[in-house]
This record gives sequence, structure tokens and C-alpha cells, in this order.
Amino acid sequence: MNVWPNIAATGRRIGYARVSTKDQKLRMQLDGLNAIGCDPIFEDHGISGTKASRAGLDAMLKELRSGDTVVVFKLDRLGRSVLHLADLLVWFQREEIHFCSLSEGINTTTPGGKLVYHLFSAFAEFQRDIIAENTIAGLEAAKKRGKRLGRPPVLDVETVLAAQQLIQQTNITVSEAARRHGANRSTLSRHLVAMKLLVSDSGIVPP
Repeated sequence: MNVWPNIAATGRRIGYARVSTKDQKLRMQLDGLNAIGCDPIFEDHGISGTKASRAGLDAMLKELRSGDTVVVFKLDRLGRSVLHLADLLVWFQREEIHFCSLSEGINTTTPGGKLVYHLFSAFAEFQRDIIAENTIAGLEAAKKRGKRLGRPPVLDVETVLAAQQLIQQTNITVSEAARRHGANRSTLSRHLVAMKLLVSDSGIVPP
């Protein structure tokens, strides 16, 4: 009896596996990915999920083409955070790339599985709204306490979050996002750091 889902897409099945510490093994993940016919399989070994730059993940994202299916053993192996995961899935949908997580039974090559994309897209927007509200509320509370906040911000919260969304959902660099928003790269990076959204030029995580 086959315990793995049937991937209906005709494109390549591309696997991704990650463990957080060097003491952990990839064997169980690789067995599942091989059993479902993934080729190639990209790996990150001893890399924390919070790291912005992961060689295996970065290489996989560059390899993906329309019609491919990304396969992971567990959902938390892919994203650095729930927001990062949501943004990746939004990007997959835009590029017509399918996604399958073996442990959770997520399979966007099926009609029902396609709902996953819409749910994660809605979550990403909701999470950014919460970040914006919390940031603005925090600034207002600091002003009421008489705390000095330094120079007035050059970019508003909405612009910074829009740039962050653009970076994650279109896989562009901070420099390119700054250009599209008419901002200086260093200024945008500084604002992202101040809002605890930026880890490095290659990726972003929420607070």
C-alpha cells in the first residue's frame, strides 16, 4: 500500500530537506522524498530555520520552473517562519509551482489542495497588518512616555512592509525593492532592521 500522496503534476518533483543541527540526520526526510520520486533533492544540514541564507534552499529556488512540484517531508522544514512560509507559497502560486508536504498531507496538485495557497496568502496579509498595527501602536506609546525616538522615519510603516512583501513574494533583493519604492537601499535596510524584519540582504523574517 502506498502511503504517499499522488502528485498529479507532470513537471519535476523537487525535494528539499533540512535539519537544524549537525547531530541530526536527514535520512528519514530523504527516504520519504526518494520514495515519491524527487529528483533533484536539495539539502541544508546543520542550518537553523531562522537563518536568512540557506545554500540548499537558495539553490532550489533558483532551480524551480513553472510546472515543478516542491516536496518536503514536513511543513516546518521549508520556511524560516510562518510568514516566510506563507510568502514562499504565494510565490509558488504566482510562478505556477506546486507544493506537497508529506507529513501534513498538503498537495496543491489536487483541487482541494489548491486552497492552501489562498489560505497562506490571506495569512500573510493578516500578519503584515498586525505588524503594522503593533509598530504604530508602539511608536505612539513611546511618544506618550516621552521617550526620544531619534530622527523622524524617512519611510512610513506601510512602505516598509510593502517592500518586505515584495522581497519575499517576488524573490528580489533589498536593493531592487528599494529602487522600486524610490528609496535608498541603506535607508530601507535600516527601517527593516528597526522593525526586526531584516536578517540579511537575501531574506526576511518577522519579529
